[in-house]
Amino acid sequence: MVKKEEKIEKREKVITPSVHGEVRVEKVLVENFVSLQHIMTNLAVKFDNLSNQISKLLELFEISAKTLAERGIDEKEKKVVEKLDSLLEQNKVIAKGLALLHERNTPEQYTIPSQPVQRVQYMQPMQRFPSNLPKNPKLKR
Repeated sequence: MVKKEEKIEKREKVITPSVHGEVRVEKVLVENFVSLQHIMTNLAVKFDNLSNQISKLLELFEISAKTLAERGIDEKEKKVVEKLDSLLEQNKVIAKGLALLHERNTPEQYTIPSQPVQRVQYMQPMQRFPSNLPKNPKLKR
């Protein structure tokens, strides 16, 4: 009979710490949830400030666009616009060239050929001043 009481006591000891552990876990979860709410509130305030600043920036762009439309374009600005247009055209040409180069270098070209590659034999380079030529007395070496 004593053995049964010891087993019961051990079971009670095991159950008791888990209840305390669950309470601690719940407390930590509540604290994390509260801190998450604080962070979300702070984030909402920052998004509100950001949207207000973007609205002010858009208003500034609208005012400057109206001013430019009323004022018109002078000669210097026309030259700048023409140069920007020429740069834009050059950029388009370069982009088309790069696209064509990319199309040529497809991965299909990088596959290993089924036939063995032939070795190319290179010629020996010629000497710049061959020693068997007759000497010219007019030239000094």
